[in-house]
Order: sequence, then C-alpha cells, then structure tokens
Amino acid sequence: MSAKESKVHAFVRVKPTANFPQDMIKYGPDNKSIDIYIRRDVKKGVVNNKQTDWSFKLDGVLHNASQDSVYDAVARDLVSQALDGYNGTIMCYGQTGAGKTYTMTGATENYKHRGIIPRAIQQVFRAVEEHIDQSITVRISYLEIYNETLFDLLSTMPHDMSGDTHMAVVEYPQGVFVKGLSMHPASHEEDALNLLFEGETNRIIGEHTLNKNSSRSHCIFTIYIESHSRILSDAKYTASKINLVDLAGSERLGKTGSEGQVLKEATYINKSLSFLEQAIIALADRKRDHVPFRQSKLTHALKDSLGGNCNTVLVANIYGEAVQIEETLSSLRFATRMKWVTTEPAINEKYDPERMVKNLEKEIVLLKQELAMHDSLVNRSLVNYDPLNEIQIAEINSQVRRYLEGATDDIDIMNIRQIQEVFNQFKVILSQQEQEVEARLRNKYTLIDKGDFAAITAAQKAGLVDAEGHLVGEVDGQGFGIGVAPLSKPGGKKVKAKKAKEQLSSPPAKLVAFEEFKNERGSEINRIFKENKAILCDRKKKASEITHRLNLIKQEMDITKQALGAQKKEREEQGEYVNEEGQIIIDEEEFLLVMKLKDLKKQYRCDFDELRDLKAEVQYCQHLVDQCRNRLISEFEIWYNESFLIPEDVQEAIKPGGNIRPGMIPMNRVLCLVSCAGESGCPPCLTADEDEQERFDRLQGEVLPACPDSTSFYNAKMKTDQKHKYFRAMAALQQMHKKPGLITATVKNKPPAALHVI
Repeated sequence: MSAKESKVHAFVRVKPTANFPQDMIKYGPDNKSIDIYIRRDVKKGVVNNKQTDWSFKLDGVLHNASQDSVYDAVARDLVSQALDGYNGTIMCYGQTGAGKTYTMTGATENYKHRGIIPRAIQQVFRAVEEHIDQSITVRISYLEIYNETLFDLLSTMPHDMSGDTHMAVVEYPQGVFVKGLSMHPASHEEDALNLLFEGETNRIIGEHTLNKNSSRSHCIFTIYIESHSRILSDAKYTASKINLVDLAGSERLGKTGSEGQVLKEATYINKSLSFLEQAIIALADRKRDHVPFRQSKLTHALKDSLGGNCNTVLVANIYGEAVQIEETLSSLRFATRMKWVTTEPAINEKYDPERMVKNLEKEIVLLKQELAMHDSLVNRSLVNYDPLNEIQIAEINSQVRRYLEGATDDIDIMNIRQIQEVFNQFKVILSQQEQEVEARLRNKYTLIDKGDFAAITAAQKAGLVDAEGHLVGEVDGQGFGIGVAPLSKPGGKKVKAKKAKEQLSSPPAKLVAFEEFKNERGSEINRIFKENKAILCDRKKKASEITHRLNLIKQEMDITKQALGAQKKEREEQGEYVNEEGQIIIDEEEFLLVMKLKDLKKQYRCDFDELRDLKAEVQYCQHLVDQCRNRLISEFEIWYNESFLIPEDVQEAIKPGGNIRPGMIPMNRVLCLVSCAGESGCPPCLTADEDEQERFDRLQGEVLPACPDSTSFYNAKMKTDQKHKYFRAMAALQQMHKKPGLITATVKNKPPAALHVI
C-alpha cells in the first residue's frame, strides 16, 4: 500500500506548581497555542532589547489535564491505527522533573493515575477480545539506553532465552531492530503489565535537586502486534509495533549541581538529546539529503519512528515556573520543530511463511506433473522426481558398501537425487567406521588428546604420563597416546563415607563450599560472571588493538609530514610557480603526500572516536564484572549461612541418615521451619509482609467492586511487589544468623518460581 505523508503531532503538558505565575503563561481559546511572557528586567537599564514574549502553535495544550484526558488526546487514535497495521510512536520530552515518566507510566500504586503505557496495554487487549475474526498475537520488549549502552530491562524474566547476548542496533530492509533484545509473549493484559512493572524495577534512577527519582536513561517500551485473519485463507497478515519512549530529562548542570556519576550520566543524556535535536532539524529541512541518525544509539534506534513508516506523537513536558523559563522555551522550540517533520505511515503487510510453503508445495506438484508430461512426449523412460524413501536410500547404501568391498564395479544412477545420496552414503559409512575404530580403542585403552592440556595434567596425576612428560604406550597417527588406565584406589567408598560424616558434624570449609555453590545453586550467577568477564576481556583486547593501530597511524603521519616538509623546502629553493589565480602549483608527488596525510588524519579521527567509545564500554563492563563478583560472594554467604549455620532447634531435624542434609535446605523451607516468637532482633522486613498483604487485600476489596477493569493492573503490581519483597527477605535472613536467639517469621505468600539476579 502506498504511503501518504503525515505531520508529526506535538502536544505540551504543563506541570502545575504552587509558584505558578498566572501572567507568565497564557493559552489560546482553542487550547492549541501557548504564549509566554516574562517581565522586563529593570536592573539592566532603560535600553534593554532582550525578548520578553514568545508564542508557540501546537496540536494541543494539556493544562490541569487528567491522565484520562491526556491519553484520549495523545494515544487513543494512534493505538487504534496500530491495531489496523500502522506503526506508532509516542515520545515524552522535557526537562528533568517535568512529569515525563508520570505521563508515560503514571503512578503504579494507583489505578486512576496510571499513564499512557498501562492504558495502551488495556486498549490493545480489549481490541483483541472484540476482534473475533482476527487472531492477534502480542509481544513485549523493554529497552534502556544508559550512557550510550543498550540494556534489556526484561532480561531477568524466567522465559527470556537471550542470555547475555551483546545488543546492537541493526538495519534491515524491513526496518531498524535491536539485535539481542528479548521479546516476550503476552496473552493477557495482566501478563503485559507484569512485564511493564518488572522492567520499571530494573530502571536506573538517581537523585538531585530537581527530582528525587530522576530517570537516568532513555527507555523504549514496545508493543508488537500481529494480526492474522481467521476467515480468509490468504497468507497475507499485518504486523505493527507501538514504541512508547520515555526520554531522560535534559538538565542544566549549573542548576542541578551534579557531580561524580550523576554528572557523567547528565553529560551522556544532554549529548544524546542534542543529537536527537540535530536529527529533527535535518528531517525538517527538505533540502538535506543526509540525516545523522547514527550519531547516538537513541536516534539510531528511533530511525523508523522519526522519519519512517510511523505515526509519531510528541508530548513536551514543561514547568510553569519563571525560574525554569529557559528550559521551558527550549522544550517548546523542540516541539515546534517536531511539527515540521513528516513521516510516511502505511499498513505493514506481510506473508505467513506456513501458508507460503503450502502454496509452493502445490506449485511443485504441478511442475512435477509438467515434467512427467514432457518425459512422455520425448519418449524418455519413467523418472521419479519425488524425494527418495527409506527403501531406496537403503538400496543405495547397500550398493555403496558392495562397491567399497569390490563386489560390484557399477552403481545405478537414474537422476540427480541418487547422485547426491550416493555421496551422502559415502560420508555415512566413513563416519561409522571412524566411530567403530575409536570405540574399540576406548574399550581397550585410554585415549588422550595431545592438544588438551587439561587432559594431559589429569593423566600425569593418574600415572598415565612418565616423568619426562611422554605419554605411556605407543602413539597413533591421529595424535592420541594409548596407555592402560590405572585402577581406582582401594578404600574409596570408605573415604567418601568418612567425609560425609564429617560434613554432617561440622560445616565444610568455605573454599570447598564456594566451589560447590558455583556448580549448583550459584551456577547461573557464575555463568553471568564468566560471560561478563569474557566480554570485558574482548573489549580490552579490541581497545588494545585500536591503540596499537593509532600509534602506527601517528608514526605514518609523522613520516608523511617530514616528507611534505622536505618537498616544500625543495620547492621553495627551486622557486615556486603560481597560476593565473595566484595559487601555488605543486607537483604530483607532493599532491599525493597531501592527500595521504588527509586520509591518515581521517582514519586517525575515526579510530580515536572508536577507542573513546570502547573505553566507555570497558569501564561499564568492569562495573558489571565487579557487580557480578560481589553478587556471587553475597549470594554464597547467604546460602552458606542458611545451609550450614542452622539454629539448634532446627539441627535436631538434621541427623545422619535423614532426608534433610546441610546444603540442601532452600530459602522458603527455612522460613517455614521457623515461626515468629516476637524476639527483639526480628527484622522488620519479614513481619511487615503480612501488613502489606492485608493492606493490598483491603485495597482490592474497596477498589475492584467499583472498577472491575483494574483487576489486571493490581494483580500484576502485587506479583512484582511480592517478588522483590522476597529478595529483601533473603537479605534479612542473612542478618538473622548474625544475631543471638532464634528469629522466626511466617511467610504468607510463596516466593517466585525462580530467582533472577543481576
């Protein structure tokens, strides 16, 4: 379907404050214009030409607007069109603390104050229920861009299979995608809200003078929608996505007084927002052929949303205070520039591969019939064009074996499929013979690979290698040493039994227990730690390679400069030639040196920029490795305490020969073994869970009868809260073992099915 140009819609939402000057901001009668006036500063004298009033024309001004009216004005039509196959994007832009996150996400504790994302989720799933003739599939992803690094906020979900995959923005003919970003299916509204709340808890926030819970990263919550017809048998279907973007707030460092890590975050935020504004200016200029989307991860990820196949809406959040007038004017200018950007929204039609395969199968049948007809017309013998069945493959295998044994000199060939199968059977027979030879050798000897140093070390300990380091026995032509495996040491079972008794009587050494923890309970954390460390080593290696390349380029630049200097000196000594325009004429050799130096400088700048980005990645990867290491150690301490440092009352249940052994008691079973006795050392976070649950039950009883649609919202919020309370309970239990007396508690809610760390 041909795309039609559409302007980007821009709205402004004013954050109400107590110090709101009524004469500073005025709104048009149609609520589509906003005028700002500031009083002239009399301290600067009579002659003062500084501008004092501004006027901006937008698609809507949202002042003292509820969350319902904001959603109706900004998002409802966009979501409806997304259900018809159009891509959509909503962005919240503005100063730190102006209400972007409140507009986009809302207050997760109150159903009435929920933002655009929860309401969009509800609208999508209501449409799924209404469209009976359509099979609609919904998936969710949540991307965070922090300090120019991509993160998956849903990587802690149990059904996430992406692992620790490196993420990158890639471009395909179908559009821009984030490689490595997990997408999670959501069959109900509650499932999607669970994903939203889980991602919100993983976001990076900070505190400064303008906002105690300031978002320190850009976040993109995406809803993917696929709609297949239940009535038509056509392979065509629609696929669309809704990008809901919560941008980090711009801030003036002089006002916030940021320093340290917060200062570094603010620098990255302002830099990415500056690149976003540059991209918007380039898009608004029809004469510009190049748009700098690749300057930052944010603009690259939003390439389709800014100037592609998408319905785009911007919400500029501003303060209503005179002290914030500079940031307010900057946000309004950005909103007016966005209105000049045009997009080309069109229905995203795709084809179902399964239906396409069926159509192709029908076409293959027709082509085979035409081939058979052609063979009969030219009096060719009957040729079978179908795939070979098991009987035919077995016959070819038999012929190949007879050929290898010398029983026959020919193999019957009728068509190309038989030729391919003959070569395939040669491979099969060769592989079977290799496996049989190796199996016979392993039954009689111990095979050690010469290139496997770990195996050689183990063989030395087992006595399979002599003092000089040579393998015992003869060496075959494949690099394997053949020797007799030593017999197991006598008395092995008694030693193991003795060790088991010692483990029951006293806790094992922490070093031994730590190795056991890494292989069992902490295997997932240990895996993440190793993978993070591998990524860190890879980044360091790349940085070292680029540094070496930069040094070589610098040396070559110095040599080229010296050659240019010599050429210039020789030209001055011989006399310079000038053309009619007064420009100095140089020879071809000097011209080539000048061009070479120019190319070297360009390459040097590119490599230097790449090295700078790599250093930032190395720094963050080092932070992740340190975080994983600390988490691994802390989780081990908790596991060790709750597994071996058990109170005396519980030790009675752990006896030799019993079903419960040290090291096998999970967290929830320990909590169930003890019950609250009211000791003074009881951690408040354990006993407070009951109050939270009772408060939630009471709130649910009061709200749900009046508003049944809020069921999914509150259920999803409860599950997320329970999961993170469980993590806090684990930390509290660690403190429990450090205090005298038996601390007991009753856990009313079950812990989550799986723990997710890092």
